[in-house]
Amino acid sequence: MKLLLKNAGILAWADDGFRHIPEGYLGIDGDIIDYVGAERPAAPYDAEKDLRGKLLIPGLINCHCHAAMTLLRGVGSDLPLDRWLFEAMFPVEDRMKTDDFIAGNELAILEMLASGVTSFSDMYMEPQTLIELNEQVGMKVNLTRVVQAFDPTEPPERNFRIPESLALFDQFHGAQNGRVRVDFGVHAEYTINDAVTRYYADRIRPYRDRGARVQLHLSETKKEHEECIARHGMTPAAWFEAMGVFDLPAAAAHCVWCTPEDRAILKAHGVSPIHNPTSNLKLGSGFAPVPEMLEQGLNVALGTDGAASNNNLNMFEEMHLAAIAHNGRRLDAVLMPPAAVLRMATVNGARLQGRDDTGCLAVGMKADVVAVDMDRPHLYPAFEALPMLVYAAQASDVAMTMVDGRILYENGEYLTIDREKALYDAKKAVERLYGGK
Repeated sequence: MKLLLKNAGILAWADDGFRHIPEGYLGIDGDIIDYVGAERPAAPYDAEKDLRGKLLIPGLINCHCHAAMTLLRGVGSDLPLDRWLFEAMFPVEDRMKTDDFIAGNELAILEMLASGVTSFSDMYMEPQTLIELNEQVGMKVNLTRVVQAFDPTEPPERNFRIPESLALFDQFHGAQNGRVRVDFGVHAEYTINDAVTRYYADRIRPYRDRGARVQLHLSETKKEHEECIARHGMTPAAWFEAMGVFDLPAAAAHCVWCTPEDRAILKAHGVSPIHNPTSNLKLGSGFAPVPEMLEQGLNVALGTDGAASNNNLNMFEEMHLAAIAHNGRRLDAVLMPPAAVLRMATVNGARLQGRDDTGCLAVGMKADVVAVDMDRPHLYPAFEALPMLVYAAQASDVAMTMVDGRILYENGEYLTIDREKALYDAKKAVERLYGGK
């Protein structure tokens, strides 16, 4: 089917940048954008959709989250990260069963679709539950069966997570018409030992030719960073490099305490840092050196982290904070221009995920399109669309979320997931995990 979106503002992509078309047309043939312009296309379309008053933007890409942690939203508030993780998170996660992961994933998808997310990277337990759910939902997801080894003496041959990780890739990478991509994953330096890491890096290295990538946490807190130096005589970035993990394209969440030398390592290996401003600020982790990373030419993307440390999955909030926090830190009002921030949330995110056919609105790209309702009091007057999007728009302004030319959410209605069932499942899971709270 060919669909024409008409009379909408469009943040189109041209000459390696965003170009605002005030009232334009975006044509879709199946799952591909086949026209973007200010004039009505000459070719006929099977259907037309009038989006007057809306602004079409590329689907937002949440490059770091733990989707099912929606069920832990607000747990352990006001604890530093190490205590939050070991005292608040792990005990609840130890009680979680398959139905809980399903319910948490459903809740996360409701939230992300309604806030304009078309693709996300996930690192959590039982990833097959998310793959099965997405068969119905139709989003794009990069997920991993993360590898950990809490016992410093655990031999690699006894780590059951490694064969599970490899099997997940072999079975599901590229599934659902490419919407599902399986990454490999190491949780962090402090949750694994050297022997397991080296062995895992050796096992996954041959998968590079099959498009494999790696997800990990890196230098999120000062404590993590300094304890790694005390253990190994090197920073987490240098340690991951020495272990061979960066031999595959990697996505490194946080990077708050990365040194200039660390950033040079990331640049040399093509590692993409993921900025999670809300989580870093809420947990008191610090300010990631994002402007410095961008100045060095690193492919910086945006993520929300899990809802337990954020406490939401709102990419509009992340864009807003990414735009203003560093201006304040560096005392420079024009340091983080809105175009650079939106690029982090779209184009850079697609590159991080290994998706070269999404992230912008241009002919030949996948039709991953979000419509933002600009007819709102807090968005008027909008003399410049892009700054208003980053500085003023809210997740609640999203009117439509489309993936591969298929509308998944529109005007408060979910078209591929049962909202009431998802909320019911979440309530039952919370009752079981927390005793009816």
